[in-house]
Amino acid sequence: MLSNNLPKFILDHYECHEWRHASAILTQDFADEWQDIVDVLTAFRLRKSWITTPGGRKSQISSFIDEFLYDRAWAEKKFETGIVLDGVRVDSPTHQIDCFRNGVALEIEWNNKDPFFDRDLNNF
Repeated sequence: MLSNNLPKFILDHYECHEWRHASAILTQDFADEWQDIVDVLTAFRLRKSWITTPGGRKSQISSFIDEFLYDRAWAEKKFETGIVLDGVRVDSPTHQIDCFRNGVALEIEWNNKDPFFDRDLNNF
C-alpha cells in the first residue's frame, strides 16, 4: 500500500511501491533525508543521451542522483558485517552503499546484472 506522503509529481511520474510504512517512518523520523529523496526525484529528468551512451563504470543516471545527494551531505558507506557460526565470526564483506546519511541508505541501480541483486539485498 502506498501512503499519501509522496508529492503528486512523484506519484504521476514514477511507479511507487512502499514496504512497512517506509514513508511514514522517513517523514517523521528522518525528515531531512526524506526531503532530499523527494527533491532528487523531483529534479531528475531521464535524458535520451543517458540511455544511448555506451556503458562505463557508472551511468550518467546514477551519477546525477549520487552527486545531487552528495551535495547534501550524503556519502558512500561501507559496513563491516559478519556472521557468527558456533561462536566463530566469519566476515561477510560488502560493497559500499551508494548514498548514506543519518541511518538512511539508498542503493542506486541502473541496468544492474542479476548476480548483484543478492549481494545488494544482503547489504541492506
